[in-house]
Amino acid sequence: MTLQRCHHIARASRTALIALGLLSLAVPGAAFANTAATQATDSAAIEQRNKAIVEAAFEKWRGGTYVFAELLAPDVVWTIHGSGPVAGTYLNQKDFIEQASRPLTSRLATPIAPEVHNIFADGDTVIIRFDGTATTTSGAPYRNQFVWILKMKDGLVANAEAFLDLVAYQQVVDNNAPRSQ
Repeated sequence: MTLQRCHHIARASRTALIALGLLSLAVPGAAFANTAATQATDSAAIEQRNKAIVEAAFEKWRGGTYVFAELLAPDVVWTIHGSGPVAGTYLNQKDFIEQASRPLTSRLATPIAPEVHNIFADGDTVIIRFDGTATTTSGAPYRNQFVWILKMKDGLVANAEAFLDLVAYQQVVDNNAPRSQ
């Protein structure tokens, strides 16, 4: 074998080794790209599902159906931001309904009718901005604006943050007699 032929074989071997090295680097990258694409697809599906669950619940609510029992996880953590007697964090569905929702709804002659302005979904979080209107037990109108940030888990609200006009809420509670049960 000639020296020139040996150099040619050595150069070809080096080229083959470099190509194998680059190939081994590229394959894990391709696997990572496929994993990232799959995760993005899963995330989009989760967003769509969660948004659809909240939209359907608000449609039922707008039609007069009480939806909280089916929308909230039993151990939901619900925080009402702001200041006032109802502001705070409730550690389960029962406490939220008994201590935050019922003091208001028991003083309304009609259910709150939500008018949804926007619903946004990002991963397991759904943000909804809506207005709510009702008539109080004394016949006065109740109007409020809400932003809820809902963290979903397994199709239920596991964690919620609520922003609303707490003065309007408290005026209804303070100035209206509860309905007889």
